[in-house]
Amino acid sequence: MSTTVLVGTTKGAFLLTETPEGWRASGPHCSGAPINHVIGDPATGTIWAGGGGDWHGAGVWTSTDAGHTWRHSKLTKGMIDDWAANDPDFAQMIGWTPGTPPFADQFSQVWSLGLAQGALYAGTKPATLLKSTDSGETWEKLQSLNDHPSAESWNPGAAGLTLHTIIPDPDDPARLWVGISAAGVFATEDGGQNWDRRNRLSNADACVHHDHPAAPKDGETGHCVHNMVRARTSGDLLYQQNHHGVFRSRDGGRNWDDVTAGLPSTFGFPIAVDPDDPDVIWTIPLNGDSQGRFPPDAAAAVWRSRDGGESWQALRDGLPQRDCFFTVLRQAMATGPSGENSVYFGTNSGSVYSTQDGGETWTEIARHLPTVTSIETLAART
Repeated sequence: MSTTVLVGTTKGAFLLTETPEGWRASGPHCSGAPINHVIGDPATGTIWAGGGGDWHGAGVWTSTDAGHTWRHSKLTKGMIDDWAANDPDFAQMIGWTPGTPPFADQFSQVWSLGLAQGALYAGTKPATLLKSTDSGETWEKLQSLNDHPSAESWNPGAAGLTLHTIIPDPDDPARLWVGISAAGVFATEDGGQNWDRRNRLSNADACVHHDHPAAPKDGETGHCVHNMVRARTSGDLLYQQNHHGVFRSRDGGRNWDDVTAGLPSTFGFPIAVDPDDPDVIWTIPLNGDSQGRFPPDAAAAVWRSRDGGESWQALRDGLPQRDCFFTVLRQAMATGPSGENSVYFGTNSGSVYSTQDGGETWTEIARHLPTVTSIETLAART
């Protein structure tokens, strides 16, 4: 099976493919714009990249030919549009076309993408949820999420108020989970008409929780979700890496168990679950919120659990064990397709690491890329 690693970076999207001479990177794609998330559809080979920023405005790029060409759907305006509107020479130089994007200046970036049942979703900063039913050509805003009674209490995390995680249910298009920092986990079971906030700890009645603005002392996991994944073989089994640890839910997020015990830190960003075994998960702890956000003792390790978080094992073979100060961001780790036993992660220092044996050994397959913001995989069509 041939797998393409889809890499989002602060300077465009990159596609990593394995050749007889080793791994090769194509890019930067998407005109070098900041890209926060890249996903692909294994059924069609279509690739989407979401990103943007204050300068570019938010957008989604689409490729139907393995990244050779891209179509840009500009969703909001950026400073570049204001400059061009007031400077004809600058507008001519960049080939600017006048016009108002469909969402004007409502948000600055696309942070996350999700695909299921023919629908494409996008999460933005500030946090809104968009939906497209024509492969990203046009978009609508699911206003019901922003109308949730808790919306006025949503607080921005350090990166702003971002909708960074989207988990559709591939078997039921009416079910969807999202993660917002710092507002928590929300779920819908009626196609987005109504949303349920799901942050309750399983022992909430006896819980006195963390003294932190993103982790209220009322029996909740904390609202600063960093990343969340769903076990493909067990539809209601979710895991999240939170600002204050790793949590597991067996009932679709209605109740969460703290499974951080055994890890060297409660802080980290990414989490991944094996596509074939719902009890196998990987995460990359960092040394703390205000301690530099790099691997404890400056020695890199991916931590794996084979029992749903009840116990953990450090996996270090092939990873730097001294003077390692990189960060692995919230969307920068992913598993390979079913049957491969592979995991990939990228660093803010521009490296991508791969394992083909569940994490026992690691290989650096790319280096010197821009800051890696996301990693996903796409299996070749057969």
